[in-house]
Amino acid sequence: MTSFGSRLAGAVDARGPLCVGIDPHASLLEAWGLPASAAGVRDFGLRVVDAARTRVGVVKPQVAFFERYGSAGYAALEEVIGTARAAGLIVIADAKRGDIGTTMDGYAEAWLSAGSPLESDAVTVSPYLGPDSLRGTIATAVREGKGVYVLAATSNPEAAGLQSAELTTVDAERGQTVADWVAQRAGSANSSAVVGDDRFGPVGFVIGATVERADLGLTDASLQRASLLAPGFGAQGARLSDISERFGPLAPQVLASASRSILGAGPDGIAAAIDTHNSELQDARHA
Repeated sequence: MTSFGSRLAGAVDARGPLCVGIDPHASLLEAWGLPASAAGVRDFGLRVVDAARTRVGVVKPQVAFFERYGSAGYAALEEVIGTARAAGLIVIADAKRGDIGTTMDGYAEAWLSAGSPLESDAVTVSPYLGPDSLRGTIATAVREGKGVYVLAATSNPEAAGLQSAELTTVDAERGQTVADWVAQRAGSANSSAVVGDDRFGPVGFVIGATVERADLGLTDASLQRASLLAPGFGAQGARLSDISERFGPLAPQVLASASRSILGAGPDGIAAAIDTHNSELQDARHA
C-alpha cells in the first residue's frame, strides 16, 4: 500500500502545492446559476472537479455545504468525492470531526476506510477534546494509507485565546502553548519509525495563512515532516507570493488552499483562475 505522504508528495511534485476548495456557498450557487439544493451542490462540485483534474493534485470539499441538504446532500458529496478520486485527485474532506472513543473511531471509519461511501484520502479533525483523542483516528489513517489534518493554528480571531494559552498539564513543557502541544503530541505519528523515507507523515496540520505562528507559540520543531494545509490565500487576505515570507523554512511543506478567489470566477472562469493561482505559486517558489 502506498502511503498518504508518498501520494501527496507525488501530487505536489507533479502539479504544485495548490489545493482547490470545493465550497458551494449559497451566494456562489446563485452566482453560478445553480439551485440551492442537493442537485445544485452536486453540479457545483462536479464542475470544480472537472476544472481541477488536470491542473492541481488536491481538492478540499467543505462537508458542511453538502451536509445542510441532508441525505441527498451526502449522496451528492459521495459522488463528488468519488469522481475526484477516480480522476486521480487527492481529496481532503474538510469535516473537522472531533470526539472520543468509539464515536471518533466511527468518524475515522466513515472518512478513511477503504470502501466507505465517503472514503477520502484525508480528513480534517479537531483536537480540542485532547490530542490523544485522535490516536485511534491516526491509527486508522496509518492502516489505510490515509492522512489526517489536525487544527493547530486557525485564522478565526476567537481561537487565539485558546490556542495561545499556556498549559499546566504534566505532559506539557514549561510555557508550552495549546497550539504547540497539539502539534507535538499529534505529530509524534510522523516519526521516522512510522514514516520511513517519506517527505510527509500521515498527520498534517491546518495553519491559517494569515496566522502569526510565533504569537501562538507554535514552533517549527513541532511541525517537522507534516503537510501544512494553509487556508486563507486569496479572499481571506494572504497572498500566494508571500508564501516563503510567511512560512519560512516550512514553505516547502505548505499546501496552499484557495476557495473563493477561484470559485468566484464562475463556472466559465474557474479553469483560468486555477491557472493564475498556479502561476503565482510557481513564481513564488522560484523567487
